[in-house]
Amino acid sequence: MRLFQSGFNAFLCLLLLLILFALLQPWWSLPPEWNPRTPISLNDPVTPVTRWKLQQLRNTPQECLALLDSAADDSLKHTPLADYTPVKGCPLSNVVRIERTSVGFNAPFTLTCPVAVSWLMFERQRLQPLAEQHLGSPLARIEHFGTFACRNIYHRENARRSEHASAAAFDVAGFTTRSGVQVSVLKDWSNQAAANKSLFLHEAHDAACDYFGTVLGPDYNAPHANHFHLDNRNFGYCR
Repeated sequence: MRLFQSGFNAFLCLLLLLILFALLQPWWSLPPEWNPRTPISLNDPVTPVTRWKLQQLRNTPQECLALLDSAADDSLKHTPLADYTPVKGCPLSNVVRIERTSVGFNAPFTLTCPVAVSWLMFERQRLQPLAEQHLGSPLARIEHFGTFACRNIYHRENARRSEHASAAAFDVAGFTTRSGVQVSVLKDWSNQAAANKSLFLHEAHDAACDYFGTVLGPDYNAPHANHFHLDNRNFGYCR
């Protein structure tokens, strides 16, 4: 929590300084990825302002859906869904059904629009380049453990609701490249016999921290030994 608070405070200070500078220097304009007034684009580089904009998409459902609609047909096949309650006590809002992105998945899944935007940016900007760098080929398929589960965290009776209860979290377990290389979070996170796979997983985990508010992996605890948990609840909680 202390790490989150210090990171958020640093971000606010930086943002205020940038805004102040822009106001005092009319001749100088902020690049889009640094300008809090400019709508976010799927191609924006990650900056503290980009990360703040990703967080704000929770409050602007139509802007979020329009952002997904701006993706090329070959990089996203999705369907916006009306708000509904699949299980009593766990209503879903601002969600989309994703069939594929630039990769195929072991099953379609329902995910909140803001987390879907984070995933799409992460996949195209960092995940695919890392796969080519370490695995020699782009990714073709991703194995996941799903997004929606109407439960509290760790199934504890008195705990808060999990982000999965609102389909706002994505659990990723494995990757397969177009050339057929398979990578498993469980088997390859510490696989010294296939150092390139281990390095890919570690760098992908670290890169995800730039796009998601919370990233949990095998080094966090035993329940996450076989997958990466990705959600936008916090602001830079990366374990």
